[in-house]
Amino acid sequence: MLMGAAGSKLEKALGDQFPEGERYFGLENFGNTCYCNSVLQALYFCVPFREQLLEYYANNKSAAEGEENLLTCLADLFTQISSQKKKTGVIAPKRFVQRVKKQNELFRSYMHQDAHEFLNFLLNELVDILEKEANAAKAPSPDISASNKIANGPTKPQANGFHKEPIVTWVHKCFQGILTNETKCLRCETVTARDETFFDLSLDIEQNSSITSCLKNFSSTETLNAEDKFFCDKCCSLQEAQKRMKIKKPPSILVIHLKRFKYIEQLGRYKKLSYRVVFPLELKLTNTTDNSDLEYSLFAVVVHVGSGPNHGHYVSLVKSHNHWLFFDDENVEMIDESVVQTFFGSAQEYSSNTDHGYILFYESMVGKS
Repeated sequence: MLMGAAGSKLEKALGDQFPEGERYFGLENFGNTCYCNSVLQALYFCVPFREQLLEYYANNKSAAEGEENLLTCLADLFTQISSQKKKTGVIAPKRFVQRVKKQNELFRSYMHQDAHEFLNFLLNELVDILEKEANAAKAPSPDISASNKIANGPTKPQANGFHKEPIVTWVHKCFQGILTNETKCLRCETVTARDETFFDLSLDIEQNSSITSCLKNFSSTETLNAEDKFFCDKCCSLQEAQKRMKIKKPPSILVIHLKRFKYIEQLGRYKKLSYRVVFPLELKLTNTTDNSDLEYSLFAVVVHVGSGPNHGHYVSLVKSHNHWLFFDDENVEMIDESVVQTFFGSAQEYSSNTDHGYILFYESMVGKS
């Protein structure tokens, strides 16, 4: 009874502002699966990602004889939510959770799991499946049309056959950015740059700081000297150098993970940092990238509730059609935008507020009016 009541309460709250075709469904918890539910809600409201998954499902539902994997289970779950007759309610993501546990023993126990580890595992797993499918589609086979072959792969055939173009999947298109690690030798001033891709940025946090200052620290210049000297290829010797990280190619969806769980040597265990870290609704990447006008808008926050790293709960805040919603497993309610700032963290070390923003999802404003 309760659930129906909560659902209708949400419908009443939105009234005739209920977005056309949108669905707001809570997810049942199967004994400590809130880490999974909170991430799934954030991903469901990551619209480009959801659209790709629904399209994947529509294109592959005839391939029922194919074996079930994490991608088919997730596409199935998202399709199930989006095609509900009711606007609100609860869905049990049973098959998906079973698949996660089958796939990765890390998530098998009823212990408290880490939502960030789960997000990482999930995105990498989806990429693996899509890459395998793209490679299988590229294998010469008479019944595959030429147009299919190049859906995900290189459009030009490789001349020498040695260089394999990396496959860019829609998961990459949504979340992947490129970092560049620049090291400048202080003797010959040669700059060596090394690129690496990322699906999310993990930021160290400080008390009473902000995402902007965390990003500034992330990209600050570090001097390599004493035993940390850098081997310069040009000088052919160890030299003092300066090193910094920059975002070379910002992703269309920027996922920021706040490192709230810190290993404390003296204690020999992890401790949760409840620091107050302000995350703005609109974020400019000023110090981190050459394109400083780039603007992002916050659309989801995975929140860790609890005072320690080994127990607690996860909930998520999601922005959908300019309304903010609060998802706590089965429960969904509307919240005011001002409530978002109650999840920044605590300015004092010991505070009764244990609900802290942990993973932030920002979408690029490029192409959005």
